[in-house]
Amino acid sequence: DERINIYCVTCEVPTCSMCKVFGAHKDCEVAPLQSVFQGQKSELNNCISMLVAGNDRIQTIISQLEDSCRSTEENSEAAKRELCARFDALAELLEEKKSQMLQRITQEQGDKTSFVQGLIHQYKEQLEKSSRLVETDIPHGSTHLSSCSLQNAKQLIKTIVEASKGGRLEKIEQGYESMDAFTVSLDHLTEAV
Repeated sequence: DERINIYCVTCEVPTCSMCKVFGAHKDCEVAPLQSVFQGQKSELNNCISMLVAGNDRIQTIISQLEDSCRSTEENSEAAKRELCARFDALAELLEEKKSQMLQRITQEQGDKTSFVQGLIHQYKEQLEKSSRLVETDIPHGSTHLSSCSLQNAKQLIKTIVEASKGGRLEKIEQGYESMDAFTVSLDHLTEAV
Protein backbone atom coordinates (compact mmCIF):
# COMPACT_ATOMS: atom_id res chain seq x y z
CA ASP A 1 0.00 0.00 0.00
CA GLU A 2 3.02 2.29 -0.19
CA ARG A 3 3.01 5.13 -2.64
CA ILE A 4 5.33 4.64 -5.65
CA ASN A 5 7.65 7.63 -5.50
CA ILE A 6 11.05 6.40 -6.64
CA TYR A 7 12.50 4.84 -9.73
CA CYS A 8 14.91 1.91 -9.63
CA VAL A 9 17.56 2.89 -12.17
CA THR A 10 19.20 -0.54 -11.99
CA CYS A 11 16.00 -2.51 -12.73
CA GLU A 12 14.38 0.33 -14.72
CA VAL A 13 11.04 0.10 -12.85
CA PRO A 14 9.12 2.44 -10.56
CA THR A 15 9.01 1.32 -6.93
CA CYS A 16 8.25 2.49 -3.36
CA SER A 17 10.56 3.62 -0.58
CA MET A 18 9.89 0.46 1.47
CA CYS A 19 11.14 -1.78 -1.36
CA LYS A 20 14.33 0.30 -1.49
CA VAL A 21 14.95 0.09 2.22
CA PHE A 22 13.78 -3.45 3.02
CA GLY A 23 12.76 -5.14 -0.20
CA ALA A 24 13.98 -6.31 -3.57
CA HIS A 25 15.63 -2.99 -4.53
CA LYS A 26 17.72 -2.42 -1.41
CA ASP A 27 21.02 -2.88 -3.32
CA CYS A 28 19.85 -0.95 -6.44
CA GLU A 29 20.51 2.60 -7.49
CA VAL A 30 17.34 4.73 -7.33
CA ALA A 31 16.24 8.25 -8.27
CA PRO A 32 13.15 10.35 -7.49
CA LEU A 33 10.31 9.26 -9.77
CA GLN A 34 9.36 12.83 -10.69
CA SER A 35 12.91 13.71 -11.83
CA VAL A 36 13.17 10.47 -13.88
CA PHE A 37 9.73 11.22 -15.35
CA GLN A 38 10.79 14.79 -16.22
CA GLY A 39 14.04 13.48 -17.72
CA GLN A 40 12.18 10.85 -19.80
CA LYS A 41 9.60 13.43 -20.83
CA SER A 42 12.35 15.84 -21.85
CA GLU A 43 14.21 13.11 -23.76
CA LEU A 44 10.98 12.00 -25.44
CA ASN A 45 10.22 15.62 -26.43
CA ASN A 46 13.75 15.95 -27.82
CA CYS A 47 13.29 12.72 -29.82
CA ILE A 48 9.92 13.91 -31.12
CA SER A 49 11.48 17.26 -32.08
CA MET A 50 14.32 15.44 -33.87
CA LEU A 51 11.78 13.21 -35.64
CA VAL A 52 9.69 16.22 -36.71
CA ALA A 53 12.82 18.07 -37.87
CA GLY A 54 13.92 14.94 -39.73
CA ASN A 55 10.46 14.68 -41.33
CA ASP A 56 10.70 18.33 -42.35
CA ARG A 57 14.10 17.68 -43.95
CA ILE A 58 12.72 14.60 -45.72
CA GLN A 59 9.70 16.60 -46.93
CA THR A 60 12.07 19.32 -48.22
CA ILE A 61 14.13 16.67 -50.05
CA ILE A 62 10.93 15.13 -51.51
CA SER A 63 9.83 18.60 -52.69
CA GLN A 64 13.24 19.22 -54.25
CA LEU A 65 13.13 15.83 -55.99
CA GLU A 66 9.60 16.51 -57.26
CA ASP A 67 10.75 19.92 -58.53
CA SER A 68 13.71 18.22 -60.20
CA CYS A 69 11.32 15.71 -61.82
CA ARG A 70 9.08 18.53 -63.11
CA SER A 71 12.08 20.50 -64.39
CA THR A 72 13.43 17.39 -66.12
CA GLU A 73 10.09 16.83 -67.85
CA GLU A 74 9.78 20.51 -68.85
CA ASN A 75 13.38 20.63 -70.12
CA SER A 76 12.84 17.36 -71.98
CA GLU A 77 9.73 18.71 -73.70
CA ALA A 78 11.57 21.93 -74.61
CA ALA A 79 14.49 19.91 -76.01
CA LYS A 80 12.07 17.77 -78.03
CA ARG A 81 10.33 20.86 -79.44
CA GLU A 82 13.71 22.40 -80.35
CA LEU A 83 14.88 19.17 -81.98
CA CYS A 84 11.64 18.83 -83.96
CA ALA A 85 11.86 22.46 -85.08
CA ARG A 86 15.44 22.02 -86.27
CA PHE A 87 14.68 18.79 -88.13
CA ASP A 88 11.53 20.34 -89.65
CA ALA A 89 13.58 23.32 -90.84
CA LEU A 90 16.21 20.96 -92.27
CA ALA A 91 13.54 18.86 -93.98
CA GLU A 92 11.96 22.03 -95.41
CA LEU A 93 15.34 23.20 -96.69
CA LEU A 94 16.06 19.79 -98.24
CA GLU A 95 12.59 19.69 -99.81
CA GLU A 96 13.11 23.18 -101.27
CA LYS A 97 16.55 22.22 -102.65
CA LYS A 98 15.11 18.97 -104.05
CA SER A 99 12.33 20.92 -105.77
CA GLN A 100 14.85 23.39 -107.28
CA MET A 101 17.07 20.59 -108.57
CA LEU A 102 14.12 18.65 -110.01
CA GLN A 103 13.05 21.83 -111.78
CA ARG A 104 16.57 22.32 -113.19
CA ILE A 105 16.71 18.69 -114.36
CA THR A 106 13.28 19.06 -116.01
CA GLN A 107 14.45 22.28 -117.72
CA GLU A 108 17.65 20.61 -118.90
CA GLN A 109 15.66 17.62 -120.13
CA GLY A 110 13.32 19.96 -122.05
CA ASP A 111 16.21 21.88 -123.60
CA LYS A 112 18.06 18.73 -124.65
CA THR A 113 15.03 16.89 -126.02
CA SER A 114 13.90 20.02 -127.93
CA PHE A 115 17.35 20.31 -129.49
CA VAL A 116 17.44 16.60 -130.39
CA GLN A 117 13.85 16.74 -131.77
CA GLY A 118 14.95 19.68 -133.95
CA LEU A 119 17.90 17.62 -135.25
CA ILE A 120 15.60 14.65 -135.91
CA HIS A 121 13.32 16.95 -137.91
CA GLN A 122 16.27 18.29 -139.94
CA TYR A 123 17.56 14.78 -140.62
CA LYS A 124 14.09 13.58 -141.67
CA GLU A 125 13.75 16.50 -144.07
CA GLN A 126 17.17 15.70 -145.53
CA LEU A 127 16.27 12.01 -145.83
CA GLU A 128 13.01 12.91 -147.56
CA LYS A 129 14.84 15.20 -150.01
CA SER A 130 17.44 12.55 -150.78
CA SER A 131 14.83 9.81 -151.21
CA ARG A 132 12.69 11.96 -153.49
CA LEU A 133 15.79 12.86 -155.51
CA VAL A 134 16.70 9.18 -155.92
CA GLU A 135 13.14 8.11 -156.74
CA THR A 136 11.97 10.87 -159.06
CA ASP A 137 14.66 13.18 -160.30
CA ILE A 138 17.53 10.85 -161.16
CA PRO A 139 16.85 8.95 -164.41
CA HIS A 140 16.90 5.17 -164.01
CA GLY A 141 19.87 3.65 -165.74
CA SER A 142 22.40 6.39 -166.37
CA THR A 143 23.28 4.74 -169.71
CA HIS A 144 19.91 5.72 -171.13
CA LEU A 145 20.35 9.41 -170.62
CA SER A 146 18.58 11.33 -173.26
CA SER A 147 19.72 14.64 -174.67
CA CYS A 148 17.02 16.31 -172.65
CA SER A 149 18.41 14.74 -169.49
CA LEU A 150 21.89 15.87 -170.40
CA GLN A 151 20.70 19.42 -170.45
CA ASN A 152 19.39 19.03 -166.93
CA ALA A 153 22.39 17.01 -165.74
CA LYS A 154 24.32 20.03 -164.61
CA GLN A 155 21.43 21.18 -162.45
CA LEU A 156 20.88 17.60 -161.23
CA ILE A 157 24.52 17.22 -160.18
CA LYS A 158 24.32 20.48 -158.32
CA THR A 159 21.16 19.28 -156.51
CA ILE A 160 22.78 15.93 -155.63
CA VAL A 161 25.90 17.66 -154.28
CA GLU A 162 23.68 19.94 -152.22
CA ALA A 163 21.69 16.95 -150.93
CA SER A 164 24.84 15.08 -150.00
CA LYS A 165 25.75 17.94 -147.68
CA GLY A 166 23.01 16.61 -145.37
CA GLY A 167 25.68 14.49 -143.70
CA ARG A 168 27.12 17.75 -142.45
CA LEU A 169 24.11 18.55 -140.30
CA GLU A 170 24.74 19.24 -136.66
CA LYS A 171 25.27 16.22 -134.42
CA ILE A 172 25.25 15.65 -130.69
CA GLU A 173 28.32 14.66 -128.75
CA GLN A 174 28.59 11.29 -127.06
CA GLY A 175 27.09 11.40 -123.56
CA TYR A 176 24.87 14.37 -124.49
CA GLU A 177 21.89 12.68 -122.86
CA SER A 178 23.71 12.27 -119.53
CA MET A 179 22.39 14.11 -116.49
CA ASP A 180 25.52 13.51 -114.38
CA ALA A 181 25.85 17.23 -113.70
CA PHE A 182 22.88 16.91 -111.36
CA THR A 183 24.33 14.12 -109.22
CA VAL A 184 24.32 15.13 -105.55
CA SER A 185 26.20 13.44 -102.73
CA LEU A 186 24.43 13.70 -99.38
CA ASP A 187 26.78 11.29 -97.61
CA HIS A 188 28.26 14.03 -95.39
CA LEU A 189 24.78 15.18 -94.39
CA THR A 190 23.62 11.62 -93.70
CA GLU A 191 26.73 11.02 -91.62
CA ALA A 192 26.18 14.24 -89.68
CA VAL A 193 22.58 13.32 -88.94
